[in-house]
Amino acid sequence: MMKGDSPKKIFMMGIWKDNPVLVQIIGICSALAVTNLMLNSLIMGVGLMFVTAFSSFTVSLIRTFTPKHIRMMVQVLIIAAYVIIVDIFLQAYMPEMSKALGPYVGLIITNCIIMGRAEAYAQKNPPIASFLDGLASGLGYTIVLLIIAFIRELMGFGSIFGIPVLGEWWTPWTIMIMPPAAFFILAVVIWVTKNIQDKEKDEKKGEVVSS
Repeated sequence: MMKGDSPKKIFMMGIWKDNPVLVQIIGICSALAVTNLMLNSLIMGVGLMFVTAFSSFTVSLIRTFTPKHIRMMVQVLIIAAYVIIVDIFLQAYMPEMSKALGPYVGLIITNCIIMGRAEAYAQKNPPIASFLDGLASGLGYTIVLLIIAFIRELMGFGSIFGIPVLGEWWTPWTIMIMPPAAFFILAVVIWVTKNIQDKEKDEKKGEVVSS
C-alpha cells in the first residue's frame, strides 16, 4: 500500500488481498488458540483491531520526531500501552471473558500483525491512513478468527455464539474443540483463499492479453 490509497483500497488489502493471516501467514498463534468459541474470537478480534488501529495512528503521528535507531522500542511501548487498556477494560467490565481469554490478551503485544503494520505502513504514511490500515488489518484478522470459530463451535458444541442451533440429535465432534482442529481448518481456509486469489489473477492476466 502506498501514500494516497483510498479507504476502499486499504480495506480491500487488509481484508482480502493482503490479509495478515491468510496471505502473510502471521498472527496465527492466537487464531488457533481462541477460536473454539465465536464470542471469544470476536472479543479477541475487537481487542486486536483497537490496538492495531490506535498504535498505527500513534506511531504515524510521532514518526517524524522518533529517532530511527530507537523506533522499534518506541513502537513496543505504544503497543503495550494500548494492550494494557484492553486488558484493564476486560478485567473491569467483562471479567469472565478476561478469564476465558487468559494470557492471550496480554500476548496481543507479541502479535506480528501490529508491529508489522507499524513498520510497513505507519512509519511512512499519515495518521488517518495508518489508522484505517491498522483497522483493516485487524478486521481481516477478526474475520478469519470468526470463520474458524464458526466451524469449530458449530461442530464441537452444536451452537453459535453459545446459542444451541443443532439440537440434541447432534453428536458433538470433540476434536473440533481441540487445538489440532484449528490447524486443519486454518489450512483449508488458506488453501481455498489461495485458489480463489490465483484464479482472480489469471482472469486479470487474460483480460490484459485479450485487450
